[in-house]
Amino acid sequence: MITPNEFRTGVLIKYNNEIYQVLSYSRSRTAQRRARVLAKIRNVKTGATVEESFESELKLEEVEMERRRGQFLYRDDNGFHFMDMESFDQFTLPADAIGDTALYLTDGLEVQLDYIEGRPLAIEAPMFIVLEVVETEPNFRGDTATGGGKPARLSTGLVVDVPFFIRTGDRVKVDTRTNSYVERA
Repeated sequence: MITPNEFRTGVLIKYNNEIYQVLSYSRSRTAQRRARVLAKIRNVKTGATVEESFESELKLEEVEMERRRGQFLYRDDNGFHFMDMESFDQFTLPADAIGDTALYLTDGLEVQLDYIEGRPLAIEAPMFIVLEVVETEPNFRGDTATGGGKPARLSTGLVVDVPFFIRTGDRVKVDTRTNSYVERA
């Protein structure tokens, strides 16, 4: 059991018969009232984010999460197909469970699988990935004078700003936490 006073970012709790992940929290106390914890939580199954106010002494069930290595296999109409690298079990996750992480997935990419109550429910992409530039504007002499960048569409559909010297066909390293260009690969 866990109380809202013990919340940490990333903790999984059972609330209203659903599993939620704590994204952020803050404690507040007003005169002559009990302390409360305002938390931003995300439903693990649906991905919906809500803000809830909890009494600080409320008892909630903490849910254990197991992390395993996995591999992205392919995508089709049914969803995204993965393989657990330990048991070699294959399973499918729906697109809404993947969310924006789908923009980083390439065939054979190793990911972290989050198992909650024995079932794979979410994935986490690596911190850095290498993708090919499939579309970007050509360079023109003098472009570097402003020191800016240009948008580039990558092989998965992700669009990031890249320096002017990057061309179509180049491979670039992208930070998945910030959706930003790191370096040419």
